[in-house]
Amino acid sequence: MEPRRTLTGGRLRGGGLALALLLSLPAAPAQEVAGTSASEDAGQRGERLARQNYMLNCQGCHLPDGSGSPGNVPKMNDFVGYFLHVPGGREFIAQVPGAANAPISNEELAGVMNWMLLNFSAKELPTPFKPYSADEIGELRKAPLVEVDQRRGELLTRIQDKLGVTEEY
Repeated sequence: MEPRRTLTGGRLRGGGLALALLLSLPAAPAQEVAGTSASEDAGQRGERLARQNYMLNCQGCHLPDGSGSPGNVPKMNDFVGYFLHVPGGREFIAQVPGAANAPISNEELAGVMNWMLLNFSAKELPTPFKPYSADEIGELRKAPLVEVDQRRGELLTRIQDKLGVTEEY
């Protein structure tokens, strides 16, 4: 078991990393934090929450720009939208362990998935794009992936066969 992280000795205690990341965000007026800003509508609040959830749950591996780590962590930018063109791809990107096991609600995960697709891979999305819903995410989370690499390989072959696109990874 990993040692608990504390604020002493250069370590962070428990959720300290999440707190440190949140504290690094630009300060907002109190009414915005409470979600009552007259200048911010529900869509803007949802996008901000999705971006924050990406920062806290995804960008540690996929990096702030979605570029991943060649050979280790798949990139999302300019590619992840292709998965929605092939059977099983939509389900796959919501069922990968990092997404399916993220400590956020189904609604929040749907928001993160939609935010990532629209911000990192909008050009690659099918038309029309159907956003994920909280209900869909809830159903997909009930069937987590076991053989992630094998499934990913199968889907990448489908993407190449259907769209002629290969991942530069």
